[in-house]
Amino acid sequence: MHLGRTTLSKFLIQQLDGIDGARELGALLVDVAAAVKAISAMTAKGALGGVLGAVDSQNVYGETQVKLDVLANEALLRACEWGGLVAGMASEELDDPYDIPDDYPRGKFLLVFDPLDGSSNTDVNVPVGTIFSVLRHNDAAAPATVDYLKPGRTQVAAGYAIYGPATMLVLTAGRGTHGFTLDREIGNFILTHPNLQIPADTSEFAINTSNARFWETPVHRYVTECQAGRTGERGRDFNMRWIASMVAEVHRILMRGGVFLHPKDTKDPGKPGRLRLMYEANPIGFLVEQAGGRASTGRHALLDLLPSALHQRVPVILGSRHEVERIERYHRELDNGTDRPFVSPLFNERSLFRPDAQN
Repeated sequence: MHLGRTTLSKFLIQQLDGIDGARELGALLVDVAAAVKAISAMTAKGALGGVLGAVDSQNVYGETQVKLDVLANEALLRACEWGGLVAGMASEELDDPYDIPDDYPRGKFLLVFDPLDGSSNTDVNVPVGTIFSVLRHNDAAAPATVDYLKPGRTQVAAGYAIYGPATMLVLTAGRGTHGFTLDREIGNFILTHPNLQIPADTSEFAINTSNARFWETPVHRYVTECQAGRTGERGRDFNMRWIASMVAEVHRILMRGGVFLHPKDTKDPGKPGRLRLMYEANPIGFLVEQAGGRASTGRHALLDLLPSALHQRVPVILGSRHEVERIERYHRELDNGTDRPFVSPLFNERSLFRPDAQN
C-alpha cells in the first residue's frame, strides 16, 4: 500500500481479503465513511450551519441532546439502512435497536454506534467524534436486543472518526489499527497512518480529577504516584490531560501513547461505570488492543465482558500496556488485601534511628 495514495476503498479490498463476507463488510464500512463525511461537513460549519445548541429532548440516559446528536444519528441510519448490508442497528441515542424498514433487504451484520461522542463540546469547538462497531448476525430472522449482546472479542470491525483540524477515520478489522485522513478536495479518505502502535510505556495520563473524592483506592494510588513525578516512586514526571471527549483522548493515545482512565467510582452507586460498553468501550478497546495497547475495567479485560444490556455502562482504563497493567495490579492488590501494610496487633513501631537516617 502506498502511503498518501491508498484510498479507503482500495485499502479495504486488500485488508479484508480472506475474511468471511469481505465484500459486504467493505461496502458497509464505505457506507459508514459516507455518513462520517456528512457529519464532518455539519460539524465544520459550526454556528454558520445553525446546528449548535440543544434540542427539547433527552436520550435514553436522560441526557439533553444537542442538535448535532440528532443529525449525526440520522446521517448514520440513512446511510446504512438501505443497502442490504445490516440486519439492524443500535445507537446510543435510541432506546431500542433500530429495525430495518420492510422494503429494504436485511444483511448479515449489526451496526452499533455513538453518532457524536463528546457532543457537549460542540459549542466550544473542541474535537468530537463518531464511534462504531460491527457484529455478525447469521440468523435469517430480524435481530432482537439479545442478538446485540456479544463480547467485544466477537467484533468484526470497529472504528471512530474524529472531527478536528482534519477529519480522520481510524478503523480495524482485526488486522491492525489504521488511520485515514479526509482529503476534502477529492472527497476521499486516504491512508496516512498505517499500523498504528501504542508505546508500551508512557508519561502521560488522562483523568477527570474533579471526581477524585469518589475514586477507589487503586486509582488514587496511581494518580498520586504520577503527580509525585520524579520525586516519587515512579522516578519520572508525568503530564495530565483531560479533554472530556473520549475520541479525542484515545486519538492522542494512538498517536503518541498515554493512558485514559474513566474508572469506577462512588459518585452514583447505581452506575458502576460511566462509559457505554457497546457503543464506546468495546469498539475503542478493539482498536487499542489491535494497536498493541491494553483495555480494561481495572479488574477485567474489556473485550471479554458479556453485555447484560444494550446501554450497559462500565469503567474504562486503556492505553499504553505497561501502565494499564500497573493499574490492574493495584486493583488486584486492593481486592486481596496486599496493598495494605502489615499492622501488628501487639507491637508499635520503634527504632533507634531517626526516620531520615534509615534510608
